[in-house]
Amino acid sequence: MLPRQPPVHVFNTFELPGKPHLPADTDAGGSLMEYTLARYYAKYGYNAFYMRSGYAKGGYDYTTAFKENEVNHFEANHVGDGYHTVTRYGENEEDPNRKSSLGVLMRNWHPGPLAFQFVADTFSYIYAKAMLEALDRIEEEMNNGKDPLDTWSAKKRKIMLKTSLPEPKVCDPLYCTVDEAPGCINYERPTYGWWGAKVEDPNDNFNPHKGEVQCWEPWLDGQEKDLWHGVPKQDQAFFEDRDDKEVCRHLDGCGAISATSKDNGSVVFRLPKQEVGLVVLCGCCGKDIATEMFLNNPDIEIRYNSQLLDPTTWDIWPNGKCVRLLKKFGAASAAAATTGHNYLSVKVQNITEPVRISHLITL
Repeated sequence: MLPRQPPVHVFNTFELPGKPHLPADTDAGGSLMEYTLARYYAKYGYNAFYMRSGYAKGGYDYTTAFKENEVNHFEANHVGDGYHTVTRYGENEEDPNRKSSLGVLMRNWHPGPLAFQFVADTFSYIYAKAMLEALDRIEEEMNNGKDPLDTWSAKKRKIMLKTSLPEPKVCDPLYCTVDEAPGCINYERPTYGWWGAKVEDPNDNFNPHKGEVQCWEPWLDGQEKDLWHGVPKQDQAFFEDRDDKEVCRHLDGCGAISATSKDNGSVVFRLPKQEVGLVVLCGCCGKDIATEMFLNNPDIEIRYNSQLLDPTTWDIWPNGKCVRLLKKFGAASAAAATTGHNYLSVKVQNITEPVRISHLITL
């Protein structure tokens, strides 16, 4: 699939489903769907890595440690993984608090330094092994008098379409009819890739709500304003007086485009070309925020191509953070769709809580 078509690696912090090595109390159950997809699409470059299975297969008996000694290595802030008590770069650390922090396996549901070292080592090994195999193949071609550039020329690579893959294993048939992936504008950090929809210029002549108040604002959950956002206190104490403390800034954080009062008016999104007609809004922050923020909120109006959408036609999908406004073209409350750009507007009225849109998904 390469170049510029990297394989898909799914990183799962839990355990391989159906292959339990850890006591049930460690909440170690991994995703069966990811396991199924990895087996189904392996030859296309799909891979799933289950972190806790990797630890268990190293030989340490986590079950005995838990049952006989009541040691749960995967509880929050536990130091040590059964093999090591600190990361390599923490071995010579003199500050005991800092050294202890560098030996944490799981901070909470997120890995700590020791687990991240294990993950980094694992992926480094995977890529190093792949590169060595690639070099062996190149050497074999050269020994046979062939030019590797001819053998693996990008010009000879087949174009992969939806029809090039087997029937989808986990996909709603309604949305498996096109070659393109959904578009998604995403306000979280960091974010890469094509954004899909975009906020329309309030003064653009094509903006269907030109002349109306449109002043929603980007919002970030602390990491840009607060250097120590998400940083453990031990690390804060260690770095707070150092010149290089900027390295502690947490780059991962929640974000949204936000309205806090009716004075913010509307936000108008210009949608990319749609083939199915799917439109999904996701809120920030909370796993089940969509019901309160969108579905049952009487103080917002959502319009598609200027036509008011009926909230009774929406549903929570694909999880509790998101509400599906339109399932497809021709849905009950949707305006007539075009093959060009469509517009979605969200207007706040007498809101008492902020309305924050983290993602807008279209297809």
